[in-house]
Amino acid sequence: MQNLIIYNFNSLYHILEELALDLNFNIIFVNNENSLNEKLKNLNNYLIISNKKHSDIENQFVLDNIPIDIFKLVEKINIEFLKKQFNSQSEVKINKYLLDLNSREFLRNNTKIKLTEKEINTILYLSKSKKPVSINELQENVWSYQSDIETHTVETHIYRLRKKIAKSFKDDDFIISKKNGYQIK
Repeated sequence: MQNLIIYNFNSLYHILEELALDLNFNIIFVNNENSLNEKLKNLNNYLIISNKKHSDIENQFVLDNIPIDIFKLVEKINIEFLKKQFNSQSEVKINKYLLDLNSREFLRNNTKIKLTEKEINTILYLSKSKKPVSINELQENVWSYQSDIETHTVETHIYRLRKKIAKSFKDDDFIISKKNGYQIK
């Protein structure tokens, strides 16, 4: 369920409340920061609408250009929920790192590095395996090579990726090499 929190915007709340049966949102009104923080503790999928920007609030949509056609407003709200969903689906947590698939960045604390598509696919593939992944398996599933072809592509890419991670994050043990393949520690 999508939760639409109307923050300190009484007139909008009354309008949306009248239309509540025709909308796909759970509409909630809050008029102070304490109430807002209390509501947010129990909600996941939410958007906060207010008539002015509050710098300390996330997932906020500022409606300052009124009057607005109600259908345009509902369309804008739906777009905001779609953006939020798209952004949340693009972030993958891998150990103490965050992999942002949209921007192709690998982040930890305030440090980030750009990754290639193959580097991202390698990290994702390794992160899904509980056991070491062989070079042949990586060749077939990440590079789409047949395993009987003699190539050092996988080893070269993993060497460069490990070097990039070690240089930026001072982490020599993110991808470890075992006798039967590679694994994310």
